[in-house]
Amino acid sequence: MIKKSVRIQLSNGLEARPVALLVQVASQYESTVYLETRDKRVNAKSIMGMMTLGLNNGEEVTVACEGNDEAAAAEDVEKFLTGEAS
Repeated sequence: MIKKSVRIQLSNGLEARPVALLVQVASQYESTVYLETRDKRVNAKSIMGMMTLGLNNGEEVTVACEGNDEAAAAEDVEKFLTGEAS
């Protein structure tokens, strides 16, 4: 399992469109991908679950990935959340 602490650097935070894009990124991988914050742990492949987080720009989350491609999954989710994804 890989866990990374990431500060969200998306101008409008994780609102509907960025959540949908993040779910697409996470869903490309076989590994389980979760975002953890405060007292919540949500499957990053679930649009409804991700919407419940209501994360804003500058907030810190933990990306937790487990599986065969966990390193690539964690890297791509981190790139998306920090605005580095192309």
